Amino acid sequence: MAAEAPLLDEFRRLRARVPQLTGALAAGVDGLVLAHDTPGVEPDGLAALTAAALGVAQRMTDATGRGDFRELLVRGADGYVATYAAGDTAVLTLLAKDGVNVGRLHLEGRRAGARIGELIDAEAAPPRRSPAKSSAKEPKESKETKPMPTRTRNARTTRTTANARTTTDS
Repeated sequence: MAAEAPLLDEFRRLRARVPQLTGALAAGVDGLVLAHDTPGVEPDGLAALTAAALGVAQRMTDATGRGDFRELLVRGADGYVATYAAGDTAVLTLLAKDGVNVGRLHLEGRRAGARIGELIDAEAAPPRRSPAKSSAKEPKESKETKPMPTRTRNARTTRTTANARTTTDS
């Protein structure tokens, strides 16, 4: 994969921001390793387990009406395994020590997942044809996968009180 070097660079930057990370893995939703930095953990097995956990998490969010998968956190006696959506076709799995700041892990994991997703989706996108080079017969498009939505913040509106009292001069 041509994007492996940028993914490994992203892992290095992530480890600098979250020193308690002990491993990082980018995998396709099918369980194939795209890039890894997982000392002491077999990456193919972790990618396969990530795909299995992703399948269960997606079914759980669907069954409970919680929308599309975004992230999964598992805590063991010795640390955390966190999995984040990374674009349309990949996931990012992070391994962290028990003393990690979980809020920081989520913040950095979500950001890294978005950047990794952009890298992987850009590589997977078919090259665009210019109108002059397109042939008369266009191939039928395959069934599109539903992209994982990104979380956006909405502007807050001011609250009004229904029973607000006002004073008037009499």
